Amino acid sequence: MIDVYSWATPNGQKVHIMLEETGLPYQVHPINIGAGDQFKPEFLAISPNNKIPAIVDSEGPARPDGKPFSLFESGAILIYLAEKTGQFLPSNPAARYATLQWLMFQMGGLGPMLGQAHHFRLYAPEKIEYAINRYSNESRRLYGVMDAQLSKNRYLAGEAYTIADIAAFPWTRSWLNQGIDLEEFPHVQRWHNEIASRPAVQRGVEVLASAHQPLAGEKEKEVLYGATQYAKR
Repeated sequence: MIDVYSWATPNGQKVHIMLEETGLPYQVHPINIGAGDQFKPEFLAISPNNKIPAIVDSEGPARPDGKPFSLFESGAILIYLAEKTGQFLPSNPAARYATLQWLMFQMGGLGPMLGQAHHFRLYAPEKIEYAINRYSNESRRLYGVMDAQLSKNRYLAGEAYTIADIAAFPWTRSWLNQGIDLEEFPHVQRWHNEIASRPAVQRGVEVLASAHQPLAGEKEKEVLYGATQYAKR
């Protein structure tokens, strides 16, 4: 059994989708990041960077201390689950590294830049034109990179659906809040719609969705973006 400590955000949804796609048995534990659950000692014990998601696999690799195997960072979790099941990460070296490079594209570029665009456009306490333009333009550039790749391939890493697509898809679900017109990127739009139609994806994005609410209160915003986030632990 895999215990998943998560919330209904793009990074959490990657792992929810992967678990649904692979059919692995799992139990989800909500970590309400607006309420500060990510700072509780029991969560920090498995995710020292206080970020969701994290997993604990009771049937994972043996640990020296005899405890169940735990893992944080969504990209690492996707690779782990792919290798555990033999799904969505090709064994052929060329195809494998093609997949991993697009996974890293999401982890190092797409997620952080789209997240910043979303933040400065919706949640920043003051509208900073430079920041809005900077991250909106970078988001548009990254959508263009994907569009060019998807004009030649069905999926990001080629003709097979992989963890690269599972990682990127949740981040493109909020394209409107990122200042993106998806019709400007027809190949991304085609890819996005195809993935969104997958039953496992539909189940994955619904995990914890009913518990997740848009940030409305100042207390929640302070927990995520204020001094609470930066306190020493």
